[in-house]
Amino acid sequence: AAVPELNHIVDADALEEALATALRFQAHVTRVDEPVAAPLQAYCEGKHSQVHESLGVRFERRPYRHTAMAARLVSDRPHHGTAWQWFQSGEVVALLPFGSPEGGFSYGLVWSMPEQLAAERMAADADSVLALLQARVGDEAGQLAWASGRASWPLMRAQVDRWAGPGWVLVGDCAHVVHPLAGQGLNLGLGDVQALAQVLAQRETWRSTGDLRLLRRYERQRKTALLPMGLTTDGLQRLFSLPQPPWQLLRNWGMLGFDRSGPLKEWMARQAMGTR
Repeated sequence: AAVPELNHIVDADALEEALATALRFQAHVTRVDEPVAAPLQAYCEGKHSQVHESLGVRFERRPYRHTAMAARLVSDRPHHGTAWQWFQSGEVVALLPFGSPEGGFSYGLVWSMPEQLAAERMAADADSVLALLQARVGDEAGQLAWASGRASWPLMRAQVDRWAGPGWVLVGDCAHVVHPLAGQGLNLGLGDVQALAQVLAQRETWRSTGDLRLLRRYERQRKTALLPMGLTTDGLQRLFSLPQPPWQLLRNWGMLGFDRSGPLKEWMARQAMGTR
């Protein structure tokens, strides 16, 4: 894609620290512990938010019947800033590099699998699960070892029927959820924040920040931007969850063609990077 890096992977703690630092230098932003009266309320409470019902919003969930298992790993050799992903037998294994590219030995694991398998592997001893993982990924990322415990959560695609109302908007996972195989969940949420800030900054002087016509602009903009990524992640998940040989041949042929597609591949990369 002719860029120095495709993306950045940042620890949640480091990101929150950077945001807290930035907040201290924003004279017009105040952090509060309880809700306060305001012309506009932006709800960023995640996919488990309870606000949908009180606002009269439908949060339409479509479970994938898959579970993501996550953990931190260390390797016996540096990752050089490379992220790995394997698709096999309806499972998706992703190893995401953390730390400096030159000296980084740490990975974040996100392993998507059918619900029953996930339940069995979460209950199994750590050594046996690590052996299975190592067999799945081979030696590409070196010899792996656990650096944390394991966590899991169910996977789904979800979206609200309304993103905004008089005096309120929904942002991030509170408004939409996609499959994590493309690693775009946080980026989409940040895109919501950017779009909302632009809409508010460009509003007519006589409009309140809670004006519904104004907030509809944000809703239309983000619905249009999210549609391609939602369809892409959903389509890939469905395609790679089919174990039959004809589908395996078709998707392998398709991925090979995509790898050689040139402009199409570059366009997709720039979509994912947000540079378009």
